[in-house]
Amino acid sequence: MTPTPSNAAAETGPTRTNRRARLAVSLLFLTNGALFANLLPRYPAIKDGLDLSNAAFGAAVAAFPLGALIAGLAAASLIRRFHSSRVAVAGTILTGTGVLLAGLAPSWAMLAAALFLGGAMDAITDVAQNAHGLRVQRAYGRSILNSFHAVWSIGAMLGGLLGGAAAGLDIPRGIHLAISLVLFSAVALIALPLLLPGAEPRRSTVLDPEDATQRYAGTSPVRLSRLRLAWLLAALVLVAIGGTLVEDAGSSWAAIYLKGSLGAIAPVAAMGFVALVGCQFVGRMIGDRLVDRFGQRAVAQTGGILIALAFGLALAFPSIPGTIIGFGLAGFGTATLVPAAMHAADELPGLRPGTGLTILGWLMRLGFLFSPPIVGAVADRSSLATGLLVVPLAGVLVVICSGVLPKRNPKTRRTAGAPEM
Repeated sequence: MTPTPSNAAAETGPTRTNRRARLAVSLLFLTNGALFANLLPRYPAIKDGLDLSNAAFGAAVAAFPLGALIAGLAAASLIRRFHSSRVAVAGTILTGTGVLLAGLAPSWAMLAAALFLGGAMDAITDVAQNAHGLRVQRAYGRSILNSFHAVWSIGAMLGGLLGGAAAGLDIPRGIHLAISLVLFSAVALIALPLLLPGAEPRRSTVLDPEDATQRYAGTSPVRLSRLRLAWLLAALVLVAIGGTLVEDAGSSWAAIYLKGSLGAIAPVAAMGFVALVGCQFVGRMIGDRLVDRFGQRAVAQTGGILIALAFGLALAFPSIPGTIIGFGLAGFGTATLVPAAMHAADELPGLRPGTGLTILGWLMRLGFLFSPPIVGAVADRSSLATGLLVVPLAGVLVVICSGVLPKRNPKTRRTAGAPEM
C-alpha cells in the first residue's frame, strides 16, 4: 500500500531543507516575541513620564491592536504576492521600528501613533510567520506549530528580561530599543535565505472524509455549509481571543499592577510578564505531545480551567509572589490556545490558502483592542485588580468555546496541489 504524504514524511524524516526552514521560522518567532517585549517593562516609566491616567494609557496601548485590525486583512494578499518568507522578515523590521518610536514618544498622540504602526506591522508579520510555519509543519507530516510558539515565548521572555534589566539600570529607552531593533532585525535577515523557497502552494478546499469526520462532527465530509463554516470560524476566534486576553493582561498591566498596586520594584514588576511567557513556553514545549495524545479540545479546556482558577485565586489573595505565580499559571493555560485555533482555521475547507488564518489573526486582535481601555477604565473607577478580572473570565470563555476543536488531533498532512515555483 502506498503511504500517504504524512506517513511518508514520518518514515523518511524531514529533509535538510525542511530542517533549515524549521530553524528559520523559529528565529522569526523569536524575534517577534522579543522586539515588543523589550518595550513592556518600560511602560510604567512611559506612563509616568507622560503623566497618563490608567484610561489614557489603556487607550494608547489599544492603538497597537487597532493598527493590527486595520492592516491585518492585507496579510493574505501580501503573502500571495510577495511570499510569506519575505513578508515576515520585512514586517519584523518595521515592527521593531514602531517599538523604537513608541519608546521615544514625547506625547500621548505620538505614543499611540507609534504603537499603531507597530501593531499594523506585527499583525502582518504574525500571519506570515504562522503561514510559513504551517507550510513547514505540513512538510514534516506531524504537529510542530506549538514548538514555534514556544520559541516566541522564549523571545518574549528574553525581551522582558532585557527590558527589565535596562529599566533597572536606567539605560535610556532610545539606546535600549535601538540596540534591540538592530540585533533582532539582523536575526530575521539571517533567517530569510533558510526559509522554504517559492510562493505559497495551492491547497484543495475539500477535506478527506476521514479528516472531516475527525474535525467537525456532524458536518458533511465533503464541504461545510456557509453557516456552519461561519460558526466554526467564530468559535475559533473566541478561543483565540480568550488566549489573547490573558496575554494582553500580562503585557499591558502586569508591570503596572505589580509596581503600582503591590509596590514591587521595577525589575521584580517585570517578572509578572516574564512568568507568563516563561510558563507559556513550557506549555508549548510539551503542547505538541499533549495535543497529539489527548486532542486539541481536551488540552484547551484544561487550559481554560487553569486560567480561571489560578488567576482568580491570585486576585482574591493579592501578594507579589502570588500574583507572579498567577500570571505564570495563566500563561501555562494559554500555551496551546492560539496555535490550536490558527491550525484549525487554516484547515477550514472552502477558503483560499491563508484566508482562514488571516481572518482569525485579524479578529482575535479584538481582544487586544478592547481589553486595555476597558481594564484601564475599570481601574480608574474601581481598582486595577477589578479590571484584571478579565483574565479568569477569559478562562471561562475558553472552556465554553473550545468544544469546536477536535477531540483528537487531526492528521497533519503535506500540502496537496500545484508544485511550488
